[in-house]
Amino acid sequence: MRWRFSTLEFTLLMLIVAGSGVGYAWAVYGDGSLIGATYAVFIRMPILAFERHIIFRRLYRKIHSLPTPGFLLSSVAVYFAIENIGFAAAGVVLQLTGLLQQSWSEAMVPSFDALLYALVVSGPIIFVLRVRELLGRNVFLSLLTGRYRKPVQEERVFLFIDLVGSTSFAERFGDLKTQEYLGKLFATMADPVLRHRGSIDDYIGDSVIISWPFDRAVADAACIRCVFDIFDQIEADTSRWRKAYGEVPRLRAALHGGTIIAAEIGVDRHKITYFGDTVNMTARLEGLCRTLDRQVLISADLLRRMRLPTFVRSEDLGEHEVKGRGQKLGVFSLHAGLLGSRGPRMGNHHRSPAK
Repeated sequence: MRWRFSTLEFTLLMLIVAGSGVGYAWAVYGDGSLIGATYAVFIRMPILAFERHIIFRRLYRKIHSLPTPGFLLSSVAVYFAIENIGFAAAGVVLQLTGLLQQSWSEAMVPSFDALLYALVVSGPIIFVLRVRELLGRNVFLSLLTGRYRKPVQEERVFLFIDLVGSTSFAERFGDLKTQEYLGKLFATMADPVLRHRGSIDDYIGDSVIISWPFDRAVADAACIRCVFDIFDQIEADTSRWRKAYGEVPRLRAALHGGTIIAAEIGVDRHKITYFGDTVNMTARLEGLCRTLDRQVLISADLLRRMRLPTFVRSEDLGEHEVKGRGQKLGVFSLHAGLLGSRGPRMGNHHRSPAK
C-alpha cells in the first residue's frame, strides 16, 4: 500500500470531511459535533483512499476499465458498500467509548438520509481529485493559482522515456493493440512518478515527458529513483506482460536539468508548457541512448548536483556532440547492480535495438 496524500493534503482533507460531519450533525440533530465528525471520517476517508488507489487497487483498476454504464453502476455499488462498512466501524468505536447512547443496531446501520448526505458531500471532493489526477497535481495547482499566466523562469529536471520497438509491435499487432499496450505502460509509470513527486507533463507517441522542480528532483536523487522504480514495476509484472502482449516493454530514458521558461498557453484548453535549451537537450540525450547502446543516460551537469542512490552505478561515457548545442555535453550511463556490472537490473533489456 502506497500513501498518496502529503501530510498537508491529508490534514486538510480530514478537516474538510470532519467539518462536513459536524455541519450535518448540527443541522439535523442540533448537537453531536464529535459524533458527526467521527461518522464522517469513517465514511468518507475510505472512499477518498479508494479514489487515490490506496485501498482495493485492483478493484479500482477493474472498475475504471469498464464501459461508462458499468463504471457508474460499479462505482455507486462500491461507494455504498464502503459507506456502510465505515458507518458500522464508526458506530462500534463510538459505542465502545461511551460517546453514543443508542442501540447497537442504530449506531451501526446508517439511515438513507445519512448515506445520501455522505455521497453528496463526497462527490465534489472526489471530482476535484479526479480533475487534479487528469491534469497532474502540479499543473492543477498552477492553473488554479494562475502561477504561469505570465512566463516564469525556473530550474527543472526532465526525464524523457521512450518505448523501444513500438513500430515493430504495431506492425505485428495493429494500431488498436498498440494503443492498449501504450495505455497499460503509461499507467504503470504513474505510480513511480507520483511516489517520487514528479509530474507527467506530456505523452508524445510512444514517449513520456516527466519533470520536477530542480530541488525536488535532486533531493535524495528522486528523479533517478523514479527511473529504476519504473523498471522494477515492469519487471515485477513480467509474466502478465508476456501473457497479454507477448513481450515485456523495453525502455530508454534520459535525464537532464537546467533553466527553462514555463508558461500557461491556450484559450479553450489551457496547458502549462516549457521552453528552452534544457528541454531540447533532454530529447537529444534520449536519442543518444540508441547510438551509445545504453538504457539510461544522464548529463554530467545534472549528475554532479546530486548523490547517486547506493544501488545505482554510473559509467562515464565522455563528452559528445549534441545537435543544437555549441559545446559538447558530458554524458554518463546509469545502471543498477554491483560495481562493474553492465546494464540495469532488467537483465538483457538494456540491449536496445533500433525501432
